Amino acid sequence: MRILFSSLGAHGHTYPLLPLVIAAREVGHEVTFVTTALFAGTITRCGVDHVAGGMDMLEAFELANAGPADRKKPDFQPERVSEVFGSILPRSYAADLAPIILDRKPDLVVHELANAGAGLAARAAGVPAVCHSFGRMWRPTGTPEALRANLAEVADDLGVDLPDGYLMPLGNPYLDICPPSLQDPEFPIPQDRVVPLRPMPFSEPGELPSWVLEHRKPLVYLTLGTAFGDTGVLRTAITGLAALDANVIVATGPSVAAGSLGDVPDNVVVRPWLPHADLLPHVDLVVHHGGAGMTMGTLATGVPHLVLPQGADQFSNARVVTAAGLGDQVLAADLAVEVIATKARRLLTDEAVHEAARAMAAEVAAMPSPHDVARGLADHT
Repeated sequence: MRILFSSLGAHGHTYPLLPLVIAAREVGHEVTFVTTALFAGTITRCGVDHVAGGMDMLEAFELANAGPADRKKPDFQPERVSEVFGSILPRSYAADLAPIILDRKPDLVVHELANAGAGLAARAAGVPAVCHSFGRMWRPTGTPEALRANLAEVADDLGVDLPDGYLMPLGNPYLDICPPSLQDPEFPIPQDRVVPLRPMPFSEPGELPSWVLEHRKPLVYLTLGTAFGDTGVLRTAITGLAALDANVIVATGPSVAAGSLGDVPDNVVVRPWLPHADLLPHVDLVVHHGGAGMTMGTLATGVPHLVLPQGADQFSNARVVTAAGLGDQVLAADLAVEVIATKARRLLTDEAVHEAARAMAAEVAAMPSPHDVARGLADHT
């Protein structure tokens, strides 16, 4: 079967799809992945054909005069986010995918939840589609009415209708990587349209320091992801975590230069990038930003989270992690060396938190694997 996958061009939107993409190739499907050129190398190294398409997300925000930094300003207008996800990005992806669908003739399109343009392009071409989530139920910031109005204009231009209900999946079957116990209680998709899919961390393979595999002290992993890195937050977190009787390994990501952190304590190692899918099974605590991909990926490890949310859906993910007893959070107003140290020390030793994390890992392990779901994709054509 020929399957075309498409996501927005951002790590948190692309990487959650890649375990299923790889599994689909391995079970014998012919797979194409359409997203921005930034991910061409990653996708081709997975053995999958990449076709460049769609507008860069930051470019779309700039076009709407709603850059990520603007979201913290008091005069920020949330409807601009509805314009980005309801008009600018969908128009870009729908236009780019139309000729690709015509050329590749896929039997099925798998569109990432935030990439409504790919789903609308499939609908316009008469190709069946399914929607792949990237975390818990997600709605763009702004009013549902503004989002629907924007998407309705795009759909009308393509000659298709929008479904009722939860808009972003476009009425398609929904591949849900969120464990059921953590899903939003207002989740609006009928259960017979939901296909559970085990969340799995993805990163390109790489070398880990040998001491990571041999570590005798607790190992803490600190990252703020790819889009919301902040030098000041990282410095504060490093200082707090260094006070523990533990080793700390830090991935700064592309938005913070590793050298900008200056000298670090002897029990801290800083790298610009780490293969976190390989690293996570060896850590005892993950201190992260609360991005959907990192949150979902960490659930499978059975270790606690300390979440330092910076923006977007990270605040809701932090609340869910804390409410489920899987860890704790530190908001910007409370960010301090002593707070980080105190909360991290508790999370490394609190048996109730460890028990909850192990139970969550068992729940994740019981969900259908990417290979299981890949074998059943033909049922949706």
